[in-house]
Amino acid sequence: MDAIDYLQSPDKFPCGPAVAIYGAEQFFKSAAIKTVTRQVLGNDDEDAVPTKFAGRSAELVPVLDELRTVSMWSDRRLVIIEEADDFVSTHRAGLEKYLDQPAKKSVLLLELKSWPKNTKLAKKVAKIGLDINCAAMKPAQVPRWLAAHAQTAYGKKLDSRAAHTLVELAGTSLAQLDTELEKLSTYVGEAGMIDDTAVRALVGGWKAETTWKMLDAVRDGQVGQAIGLLDKLLAAGEHPIKLLGGINFTYRRIAQATEISRHGKKLDAALKEAGMQPFVVAKTEAYMRRIGRKRAERIYGWLAEADMALKGGSSLSERAVLEQLLLRLAGRIAV
Repeated sequence: MDAIDYLQSPDKFPCGPAVAIYGAEQFFKSAAIKTVTRQVLGNDDEDAVPTKFAGRSAELVPVLDELRTVSMWSDRRLVIIEEADDFVSTHRAGLEKYLDQPAKKSVLLLELKSWPKNTKLAKKVAKIGLDINCAAMKPAQVPRWLAAHAQTAYGKKLDSRAAHTLVELAGTSLAQLDTELEKLSTYVGEAGMIDDTAVRALVGGWKAETTWKMLDAVRDGQVGQAIGLLDKLLAAGEHPIKLLGGINFTYRRIAQATEISRHGKKLDAALKEAGMQPFVVAKTEAYMRRIGRKRAERIYGWLAEADMALKGGSSLSERAVLEQLLLRLAGRIAV
């Protein structure tokens, strides 16, 4: 079962006597473990806490004894094996035998990196309990998840544009995005909507907003405005490497779309495949047609050259390096 499906409606999925939680996305794993704990032990009894074992050193007999012991404090028991891959490999046969007749009021939770579905143990867990796949999402999937999570966790609607902007400003770490959503939900107060304006105001601040305006100006051919905004950012102490990071974020996608289009795909489709936000595809396509394929094919090289120059590979000042890059991207320097 996918972790997203489980976390959206956990009450639809009874735990049974065994749960396997596995995958690379730690945010999903932590949320799933917390949710299973609440399902098994409830929220009301402070004395009802899970018993935890470290998987690298745990032995089977103490784990099984814990599962079979009646608790003095709660009607149910939850035993968690953390980092359980080695534990499962060593004690697979014993675990399979236990699951033939598991304790009726106990739940064994295995937290793992991987969980091959073709093993006898995995098939038993799937039959009598839950297996929850916490695989990492692809970057392109994050905005959609973010909108759903905002509604589920905080009761706020996050529109598509705001979701994409939040990912641009905060990255794709789900834990960081959840933290930003929590702040945003407090920021908008009673309002039911978190919009793009709120995201840019709270997450990005004026420097991030100014960086996007600078890049929009380059895209739209307003070079004088772009250079003015660059000066403003540098004067405010924004680090040149950080500014280059913002430029890279946008223009690497354009360079990728250029490569994709070489194989016959239309520019708008290539831009979407490269991860460009839908509401800027038309303007970006117009930009690419304005500068021409010859310049667009050199974007990767220009970005790499600027990176090397800012790291000591040029006698030019940092401002001059960035200004030259903006002029190249705007199509104002001959190829």
